[in-house]
Amino acid sequence: MSDAQIPDKPALEGLEKKWDAAWSAAGTYLFDRDAAKAKGRAGVFSVDTPPPTASGSLHIGHVFSYTHTDVKVRFERMRGKTVFYPMGWDDNGLPTERRVQNFYGVRCDTSLSYDPSFTPPFRGDAKSLKPADQVPISRRNFIELCEELTLEDEKAFEAVFRQLGLSVDWTQTYRTISDDTIRTSQLAFLRNLQRGEAYQALAPTLWDIDFRSAIAQAELEDREQQASYHRLAFHKSDGSGDIHIETTRPELLAACVAVVANPGDERYQPYFGQTVRTPVFGVEVPVLAHPLAQQDKGSGIAMVCTFGDVTDIVWWRELDLPNRTILGQDGRILPDAPEALTTASAKAAYAELAGLTVFSAKKKMVELLEASGELLQVSKPFSHPVKFYEKGDRALEIVSTRQWYLRNGARDEAFREKLIALGQGMQWHPDFMRVRYENWTNGLTGDWLISRQRFFGVPIPVWYPLDENGERIDGAVITADAASLPVDPTTDAAPGYDESQRGVPGGFEGEKDIFDTWATSSLTPQLAGGWQRDDELWNVVAPFDLRPQGQDIIRTWLFSTMVRSALEDDRAPWSDAAISGFIVDPDRKKMSKSKGNVVTPADILDQHGTDAVRYWAASSRLGADAAFDPQNPTQVKIGRRLAIKVLNAAKFVLSFPVPAGAEVTHALDAAMLATLDRVVRDATAAFEAYDHARALEITEAFFWTFCDDYLELVKERAYNQTDVGQASAALALRTALSTLLRLLAPVLAFATEEAWSWFEDGSVHTASWPEPVDGGAPGDPGVLAAASAALIGIRRAKTEAKASQKTPVARLVLGGDDVTIAALRLAEGDLKAVGRIAELELVGGGEGLVVQAVELAPEA
Repeated sequence: MSDAQIPDKPALEGLEKKWDAAWSAAGTYLFDRDAAKAKGRAGVFSVDTPPPTASGSLHIGHVFSYTHTDVKVRFERMRGKTVFYPMGWDDNGLPTERRVQNFYGVRCDTSLSYDPSFTPPFRGDAKSLKPADQVPISRRNFIELCEELTLEDEKAFEAVFRQLGLSVDWTQTYRTISDDTIRTSQLAFLRNLQRGEAYQALAPTLWDIDFRSAIAQAELEDREQQASYHRLAFHKSDGSGDIHIETTRPELLAACVAVVANPGDERYQPYFGQTVRTPVFGVEVPVLAHPLAQQDKGSGIAMVCTFGDVTDIVWWRELDLPNRTILGQDGRILPDAPEALTTASAKAAYAELAGLTVFSAKKKMVELLEASGELLQVSKPFSHPVKFYEKGDRALEIVSTRQWYLRNGARDEAFREKLIALGQGMQWHPDFMRVRYENWTNGLTGDWLISRQRFFGVPIPVWYPLDENGERIDGAVITADAASLPVDPTTDAAPGYDESQRGVPGGFEGEKDIFDTWATSSLTPQLAGGWQRDDELWNVVAPFDLRPQGQDIIRTWLFSTMVRSALEDDRAPWSDAAISGFIVDPDRKKMSKSKGNVVTPADILDQHGTDAVRYWAASSRLGADAAFDPQNPTQVKIGRRLAIKVLNAAKFVLSFPVPAGAEVTHALDAAMLATLDRVVRDATAAFEAYDHARALEITEAFFWTFCDDYLELVKERAYNQTDVGQASAALALRTALSTLLRLLAPVLAFATEEAWSWFEDGSVHTASWPEPVDGGAPGDPGVLAAASAALIGIRRAKTEAKASQKTPVARLVLGGDDVTIAALRLAEGDLKAVGRIAELELVGGGEGLVVQAVELAPEA
């Protein structure tokens, strides 16, 4: 029996620090490898925990979704599973680099040499600095600052997660930029490359000119932008007149390679197969048919430029058109005119555009078209969706670059069908989230672009041989040996070469690009589970039981992880996916940093207590959005009230001694336990089905009945040592308390642990989950229901008489149906005691339960 002292005034304050320290000291949540090996894979519950991006601060959405996971984990642990619950930190990627630039006031310049004594000009908010004012530093210096800042962010994140009570094994952590991670990520890529799943290609690429990096399809979002149609005159090659084409991007006219109309458009059918000349530049381009051309958009015929939008890419690829790229990676018009511009006037016109930004080039091109008389009309501005990088500030451009790709089913029907089948073989919570995965998979238009032109990330482990002129030999790749991983091709010499041969004719050149952050994060099961590093661990945790995550990254994290697992292991990486909804503000708008409505959790946790916040999170079902008002967090306040009531009720129950050999003999006590048995059965089923909100709802409803009604009904009997029913009441109370604390433990992690310590050894979180009695617990639940209803009636009668609840009742008549009256007879003594009733008359033959008469005793 525990020797913990019950405080005079139980309180929630301080419980987080007290029990976090106790759990750490006792190793309460450590993964027991020996137990896992003994039980086998079926006895382990493994979680592919989302690694939060270590760039800034956590927000209330993290508290929401991570609590959902923790509630399920705690349940499975109490059910006897050996839990593998690691935590990762997603360090690398564009957000981290942007944060470093804004924090230290620096930018990376790969032409600079490493400065071992470099001190950043700022250590705080340098966000207001213009990019030109940021101090240029070497790549190595920049990476060191990334490492420094992410480590500090991770410490802050862990502190919040510990305060939140996540039952994570903090010895099982990983970083997406550590040596082990780099090795795993590079090894997986080399295996993809060896099997022909990874490849390099020169292709049009969605490009962010601020980040100077390629962007993958999964990272896109549409934003409404203003534009105007410019009606241009293209000249028929036979001199018979013009074809009018409307475009929102006249600045790309020099990159025009064709004009396209719908094959069913009768207006243009006579011209298919012929050519027209572009205005200003006079280039002959074909008139072609393609079903993506919209007859009701503009003039019904579009110019194809390389490249104005993603539809241009489709037309370019499917119509086998030439590439006349005129836009550089800096977002400016390239200095050299395309070879198709052959006349002096065309070259002169292009020279006026060279070097200009897209905005300035549009203005200049309009001037040239007006001067030539070929600009016929400019429409009023209208709004239309434009592609942006989800973390970027300017619209994406499309430039031609050489990038690395991973096959993802976009162009492989058999593999796409496999991904769909693997998704259908999983359990989704809620099930409708499966449709989002399938829609994304079926809607892919290209393979997964996995290379990025950034600095802080996992290096792509390849080099390129140089010819006798020092030029890269296209199509030739030198790969790292698996035993040499991790490697950095910018500092490590290629296999078979030495460092003196870097960048010289006949030598080699190291790959400067890094992997997209999702190319590493897609391997979180492998990173956490010891793939190709710790076979024993991998065999007892993989495939994982649970992937918990937000709905917004089904298309990125969930899909990409599925791709990697399907390619490597020909299986889904988990059996279940639990998808949380969004947190929305009081106006039902999704909380996000860009909207400025994000709430950070620290103040909420400090003000209301962790259990209150966990209650708020657990009250929402998976997949459902939850509103949060920091000014009036109603659900949080309800959760705090519940947590405090747990402590006070536990203290009260524990004040009743349980005699040795006590048995439950009283009908009301047996009825309460029978009702609780149903609660155990239903709550367990809900937890098993990933419906933590339902489990909490069921348990909480009973808890308040237990406190407000049952405790009141039996307290007189439980106090009275001479009452023959005292032992029955005390034992029933203690049994119910033990059961309720375990039922509430997954949600109210701290209050239940505190109360448990007052009368039990060990942790409630490693105690056995309560089990329902086979065939149901003995006792009639109707007795408790009837007694509770009668107690409510007694209270109401006294209230209506404007009397205190302590006022004695000389005579009370309760009428009702025969079943209810029979049940009340079994609780008659407790009703008389708690209601201070001298004479209680029970009358059957009616309907429902009605107070037929009440006579209050005269005041003393």
